[in-house]
Amino acid sequence: MEMTNVSLKRGCLVVEDNDGVASWEEAKKQKVSECCLNDSRDGVENEGLHSREDEPGPPEAESTEKDEENSSAHVREEEEEEEEEEGLPETGEEEEPESFADMMKHGLTELDVGITKFVSPHEGFSGILKERYSDFVVHEIGKDGRISHLDDLSVPVDEEDPPEDALTVLTAEDRQQLEELQLFKNKETSVAIEVIEDTKEKRTIIHQAIKSLFPGLETKTEDREGRKYIVAYHAAGKKALANPRKHSWPKSRGSYCHFVLYKENKDTMDAINVLSKYLRVKPNIFSYMGTKDKRAITVQEIAVLKISAQRLAHLNKCLMNFKLGNFSYQKTPLKLGELQGNHFTVVLRNITGTDEQVQQAMQSLKETGFINYYGMQRFGTTAVPTYQVGRAILQNAWTEVMDLILKPRSGAEKGYLVKCREEWAKTKDPASALKKLPVKRCVEGQLLRGLSKYGMKNIVSAFGIIPRNNRLMYIHSYQSYVWNNMVSKRIEDYGLKPVPGDLVLKGATATYIEEDDVDNYSIHDMVMPLPGFDVIYPKHKISEAYREMLATDSLDIDNMRHTIRDYSLSGAYRKIIIRPQNVSWEVIAYDDPKIPLFNTDVDNLEGKPPPVFASEGRYRALKMDFSLPPSTYATMAIREVLKMDTSIKKQTQLNTNWLR
Repeated sequence: MEMTNVSLKRGCLVVEDNDGVASWEEAKKQKVSECCLNDSRDGVENEGLHSREDEPGPPEAESTEKDEENSSAHVREEEEEEEEEEGLPETGEEEEPESFADMMKHGLTELDVGITKFVSPHEGFSGILKERYSDFVVHEIGKDGRISHLDDLSVPVDEEDPPEDALTVLTAEDRQQLEELQLFKNKETSVAIEVIEDTKEKRTIIHQAIKSLFPGLETKTEDREGRKYIVAYHAAGKKALANPRKHSWPKSRGSYCHFVLYKENKDTMDAINVLSKYLRVKPNIFSYMGTKDKRAITVQEIAVLKISAQRLAHLNKCLMNFKLGNFSYQKTPLKLGELQGNHFTVVLRNITGTDEQVQQAMQSLKETGFINYYGMQRFGTTAVPTYQVGRAILQNAWTEVMDLILKPRSGAEKGYLVKCREEWAKTKDPASALKKLPVKRCVEGQLLRGLSKYGMKNIVSAFGIIPRNNRLMYIHSYQSYVWNNMVSKRIEDYGLKPVPGDLVLKGATATYIEEDDVDNYSIHDMVMPLPGFDVIYPKHKISEAYREMLATDSLDIDNMRHTIRDYSLSGAYRKIIIRPQNVSWEVIAYDDPKIPLFNTDVDNLEGKPPPVFASEGRYRALKMDFSLPPSTYATMAIREVLKMDTSIKKQTQLNTNWLR
């Protein structure tokens, strides 16, 4: 089938006829005001490996293995590292103008990761994706099937909450001293705050503010030389700090405050870092059902342990590009994987397809769906794909794992990462290479820290310092790589109809399609296995293709258990074709490329009228709405509509002019 060609402008994706691509806009800077916290730095971003996807979650349904540690933000770095990085800029150096082009030239194409087929014969057409952040909106679908919306900013009435004034009565200097006292960061045993306008009401508000904002501290009023002071001190020594919120949380209230988080240009974990910093709490008291893409507007449910809705709502006055609402108190946190999926609203601007082409493409998406490939973001963007690291882990080739993560690579990265890799190649000294990294939370920094701690002869333990989710992402990437290739081969060999020996699920159990049962199934029922020790493979030549592919990688398909339990692959099943739900679309005529083409939740809260369009305009846009289950990729649905290659490398090969 003919693919479509894509041309690009800086900051957006343009897709044109013939051989196609996709590119994400450069992230706009997050703006955070300083009304809540003197130090408004929102945390140092991980540079290097990230597990960010339209629909993340490992290929395996493994939430039962991960317990509650995985339902919280995995941003749990050692205290010393946090202090070491305090005050550092998010990036070490500015990239050279040509660096993005260099990076793209050395990246992967869809062909490299097995993405080669389409399901529909319709003709592709061009369009611009993510020209504006408001062109790509994701709403989480909860376990009850409801789509999350931010539509209520009110705070539940609670007599136990302090008055609103309590959140603003303390100065920045007061807050800093109280925080240091609360965390035992100074030698003082108390902090005295003078009551300037001495009234009983004012003293009461200060008492409430300290107890509410700094759990674990007690207060008393003292007279000193005719002046009134509120004195804060520790109620019960350091033990009070172990679980400070228990001292001030009403017993009648559910322990978790659930809320809807609306955010722009932050992934879920970065957003939680920002919230935790402003609230002065650890990120691991937050929980969520799934992580959301950075380069979009996203709406999802979050739960936090023993932080009041009043404190959370106050952040709406302090943070830009975030909005919190729909507060409620519940007895339980959220857990990864509990969501039913996500609803997408996507605008493709400046489309060239005729109304008939658009109708054919969208009707096919609605009725047939798209191949459930793992998208390009699953495999990384540099010259060292994540699946190569995963393959080395499964091979027990730990020196190769270390080298793949740390070695110099073609293409551009942040300047400090380049210097770190050069130092590593020159010295093989982890401590020396680590000194080149101002940001040590990236995977490279974590591995180097592990090598410094455990030594070069214990790479396994050094690698273990990397958060578990990131370590597992490597081997899941390899599974995804195998799955993509095998599904393309299955469709190449047998087309889009079931044949005897294909697999379907009955409940959670995979069974073979027998010859006399073939007519009872369709392509939408079929699954293919991700390789592992607890799956079966099709009973036709694709089974041998799996075996050959793994053997080529020096892996035994009959022995997928690893000497380290974390890296043993049980396998899983994944549907070959996904048919989106709640599919709708419209073609919009517009003249101004900068205007929003639909309202967001925040627009609706602010009472903005929906945009009105003329029957004719200089440009045409396709607005698409659809819902997808977890661990499926909206980019793959869009790929099917436009018939485009979504790889970064392809973009550069076809479209170098905009990078100059």
